[in-house]
Amino acid sequence: MKQVKIVVFVPESHANQVRQAMGYVGAGKIGNYSHCAFSSKGIGRFKPLDGAHPFIGEVGKLEEVEEEKLEMICPKDKAKEVIAAMKKVHPYEEVAFDIYPLISEEEL
Repeated sequence: MKQVKIVVFVPESHANQVRQAMGYVGAGKIGNYSHCAFSSKGIGRFKPLDGAHPFIGEVGKLEEVEEEKLEMICPKDKAKEVIAAMKKVHPYEEVAFDIYPLISEEEL
């Protein structure tokens, strides 16, 4: 089964909610464990432009937010469902996330 890793940046206040939503639809399953995730903390920086409706910050002003970088794997065929669940509970208007293709140990 092909796997991908989804990495999303989320304000610390909403990290657990996003992690649970992604795990509920199948992200983070490794063997006999579910909801497996890794988080690291950092600072997200952005400047909302005209037309934006920011959850945090003001249009035209640089903003810094304490965020978690949340990483979870999921089967490639469930990735769209996981991303939809993530976006549904994520507070940001524009969600910053990456999708990485993975290879298994057997493929080495």
